[in-house]
Amino acid sequence: MTLARRQLLKSLALVGSGIGLGFNPIQGLAAAEVFPSKRPLAKKFTSKAVEETIQVLKAFLPDKELAWLFQNCYPNTLDTTVDFEIKDGKPDTFVITGDIKAMWLRDSSAQVWPYLSLAAKDGELQRLLEGVLRRQAQCILIDPYANAFNKGKTGGGWKSDRTEMKPELHERKWEIDSLCYPVRLAYGYWKQTGDALPLDETWKKAAQRIVATFKQQQRKDDNGPYKFQRNTEVPTDTLPMGGYGNPTRKIGLIHSMFRPSDDACTFPFLIPANLFAVRSLFQLEEMALSVWKDQTLANECKYLALEVQQALEQYGTVVHPVYGKIYAYEVDGYGNALLMDDANVPSLLSLPYLVGMDPADAVYKNTRAFVLSLDNPFFYLGSAAQGIGGPHVGADMVWPLGIIMRGMTSVDSSEVTQCIKMLKASHAGTGFMHEAFHKNNPKEFTRTWFAWANTLFGEFILKVYHENPQLLQQQF
Repeated sequence: MTLARRQLLKSLALVGSGIGLGFNPIQGLAAAEVFPSKRPLAKKFTSKAVEETIQVLKAFLPDKELAWLFQNCYPNTLDTTVDFEIKDGKPDTFVITGDIKAMWLRDSSAQVWPYLSLAAKDGELQRLLEGVLRRQAQCILIDPYANAFNKGKTGGGWKSDRTEMKPELHERKWEIDSLCYPVRLAYGYWKQTGDALPLDETWKKAAQRIVATFKQQQRKDDNGPYKFQRNTEVPTDTLPMGGYGNPTRKIGLIHSMFRPSDDACTFPFLIPANLFAVRSLFQLEEMALSVWKDQTLANECKYLALEVQQALEQYGTVVHPVYGKIYAYEVDGYGNALLMDDANVPSLLSLPYLVGMDPADAVYKNTRAFVLSLDNPFFYLGSAAQGIGGPHVGADMVWPLGIIMRGMTSVDSSEVTQCIKMLKASHAGTGFMHEAFHKNNPKEFTRTWFAWANTLFGEFILKVYHENPQLLQQQF
């Protein structure tokens, strides 16, 4: 018996009742030979709960190529990107993005988020997640304006950028979501596990720094302490106006100089990021009251959230001649608005997923219709796929992140099915998701190792499995 066959039979024993879910072991053996695992033999971290989940889904899915993609992608963050250790008696987890050996606050949060629901039944996984929380708090205290960090004081990265670089920083592009994602992860961890231990005094100081930074970037009195310029031929990699970005009217919104794609904003009030900030501030308010017993901090979070929320209601939407009232992507407070969406999250498309917006909300429905149309300059319609891209890697490149988010936020089974089909067809024989691929040719792709897209794909399939399992009982 081959090693592959022995491993597959061992996997079947783990789920026990998998055959009862409609799994044929003979078909399974054939599938194992046709679709050999792309996971590394030497894994960075293995979670019992994650492995059991993989086996359950493999047994349940009749589409063996889809099952193979899930097996490769869902554990990719744990398999390849986490560096978990105990420092001074506490967990510490450094998470790289994949082929870039640095830790983005956004990406690291999003990469491990799909494992949160399993943490309560896997102590080692919970400790790894605790380590991410602790590492992120330290990063925020080093510099709340940085988006990406080195593991230590190693320098490198973009150290020549004209901003206040430190040896711990890989890059210092100020993005609102870089501070929102760690709040989302900390709040989600606390709610899922009931464990407030990592939300210690260090995390409270990080929370205070987040609030202070948001206030600084309202820029009510002056431009604040942050500016950024880079010697580059790529205009979206630097900021105009002496590094402070394009002019704005001070209306209470928070300036974000870069998007979650790491591209410079055209107008510094990035609407999906400000909506994300409101959500994060209300979560910080709850943690301040329940965990830190700090009414002053709670009030500060609440009042700032309400101020930004009010400004969003007044300035965050426009009336489109075709779609009616929709959210703008960016505004400047002077009446100028950028109408588009980018595949990177937070996006306008992602609002139900990321900030809890009702998919039936009229403005969101109008916005969704716009961003999934050719009226969005970064929506591409090709022979291989249709979906949202962005300026980051150029025209005609569809991002799996956008297709996944479309499926994650859809209430239409046929649309969900369409998204799964496109994603299945996009891996170009690699067994993984990519950063982007050409709308007419999935073999023309960027980034072979992009863990966020891989793990988010796994989260998408699991969401469908839990909410509409029969939809997965087909060949895609």
